[in-house]
Amino acid sequence: MSCLGVLFALDRWQADALRAVPRQEVADYISEELEEDFFDRRREDLAELDKSWDAMHRALTGGHLRYGGTRPLCGVILGGEVLYGSLMGEEDYIAVLKRPDKVKKTLAAMEAMTEDAFRKRYFSIKEDEYGFPLSEEDFQYTWAYFRAVLPFWQRAAAAGKYVLFTADQ
Repeated sequence: MSCLGVLFALDRWQADALRAVPRQEVADYISEELEEDFFDRRREDLAELDKSWDAMHRALTGGHLRYGGTRPLCGVILGGEVLYGSLMGEEDYIAVLKRPDKVKKTLAAMEAMTEDAFRKRYFSIKEDEYGFPLSEEDFQYTWAYFRAVLPFWQRAAAAGKYVLFTADQ
């Protein structure tokens, strides 16, 4: 599996429609309904994270890869309403929705993050839990994605949108 992460900025009606989907159908709904629309027609409302999301979440939440974490920075990746993933055997996909009020708080914390602070957080990740060696190259890759998604978060916050994080596993 590729473990690629994507962020989507959703209008309220899209978030409500997604919440109404039966849990076992969430991954298919996102793939068939949202991804097609966003990748074809609404690219400004999505941000691709590649595989950076794993180290990014760990760096922002004390080194662990689990839902939630220290607020508001946990909201960048795995903080929010878990719609699908790692519960009841759901290990193939992750979908976590963030409310507009949390999007604004998460953005403020992201904007305050300096490269030095992020570096300190990244290099405090436990390698044995991460499963990959910590390196300057991986740090730069993760930091670059963190900075690159800021305009996405700024647009989503300004428009009062929900943010959906997804990753296929």
